[in-house]
Amino acid sequence: MVEKNKAKPKLLLKKVQFEFSAPEAEKVYLAGTFNNWDASAHPMKKDRDGVWKTSLSLKPGSYEYRFFVDGNWENDPSCSNCVLNEFGSENCVRFVE
Repeated sequence: MVEKNKAKPKLLLKKVQFEFSAPEAEKVYLAGTFNNWDASAHPMKKDRDGVWKTSLSLKPGSYEYRFFVDGNWENDPSCSNCVLNEFGSENCVRFVE
């Protein structure tokens, strides 16, 4: 008897928008579990209102993240889901369905 390979259903990627208001900032990056906390992997672009934006295509799941703003880690003020990290501060959590 030969078993057929059962194809696993593909997890669809979802486009997820991240925003951070910092009109005075020179550079803002997005880092988190989706990019191994690489603080230079996802540079954000500032709009004319001073809001930095980027979007990523992510699989469903939960992701911890923070913004790296002019050399300092900052949390997303619009995020209400945070968890403690190993450095004594908190990471924001984004759930993707």
